[in-house]
Amino acid sequence: MLKPKCNLVGKDGNIFNLMGIASNALKKAGLKEEAKEMKDKIMNSKSYDQAIRIIMEYVDVE
Repeated sequence: MLKPKCNLVGKDGNIFNLMGIASNALKKAGLKEEAKEMKDKIMNSKSYDQAIRIIMEYVDVE
């Protein structure tokens, strides 16, 4: 999967905000299923750091 670029630098660090930004980037790139998969994984993650790593698996964070 080619990861879409996603600018998270300087954004509100609330994980739900970051998840929404990354999800929108995936959807704009036509990766709706990947966006859902990413959100499901984040909601089941055990920590903020794990959630951030999941986001980075799906998008190219700038």
